[in-house]
Amino acid sequence: MTDARVIIQALLRTEKGALQESQNKYFFSVMKDANKIQIRQAVEEIYKVKVKGVNTEIMNGKLKRVRTKLGKTPDWKKAIVTLKDGQKIESQG
Repeated sequence: MTDARVIIQALLRTEKGALQESQNKYFFSVMKDANKIQIRQAVEEIYKVKVKGVNTEIMNGKLKRVRTKLGKTPDWKKAIVTLKDGQKIESQG
């Protein structure tokens, strides 16, 4: 298995994510080829919590223009992790 810190790239702190915290759901940016089992194990190892479920979604990159050239930001993978009742991820920032 790949190192947990490589699989979980970042905890996404967004307005939508803050509203979901009341339902024990947290959003993460994860490695694109990581599966749900690896994501579950990585979150449990890093944050010392029990995971109830993991949903994933591939987010398409956006089109960007730099002067006259058209480019695209890379695609990335988002994981929505649901924790068991009574579990919580403490913010570290």
